[in-house]
Amino acid sequence: QVQLVESGGGLVQPGGSLRLSCAASGSILGLNVMGWYRQAPGKERELVARITNGGSATYADSVKGRFTISRDNAKNTVSLQMNSLKPEDTAVYYCNTVTRSLAVYWGQGTQVTVSS
Repeated sequence: QVQLVESGGGLVQPGGSLRLSCAASGSILGLNVMGWYRQAPGKERELVARITNGGSATYADSVKGRFTISRDNAKNTVSLQMNSLKPEDTAVYYCNTVTRSLAVYWGQGTQVTVSS
């Protein structure tokens, strides 16, 4: 089993920044791709960014150039630096990992609200 715990969410004004972090614990030796998803009210959960063990990152078009995903393999953490935040970024953000055995795990989510 893998446990993922997100932190860093909160309320921020448009144009501001937040940094989300996700800590993995448990049976983590098999971790491969890690990523961040988000789900806004009334919308489907969508991929925000993902990163491989080797550091190759992929971003949704809506956040490209504003968000940066990174990971620290030694500490088993993945982070999402969010800059130039927009109200449209308001959502619950979920940490995610897919292990090499194709098991999927999700964190509990952290709320990000972008509002004046």
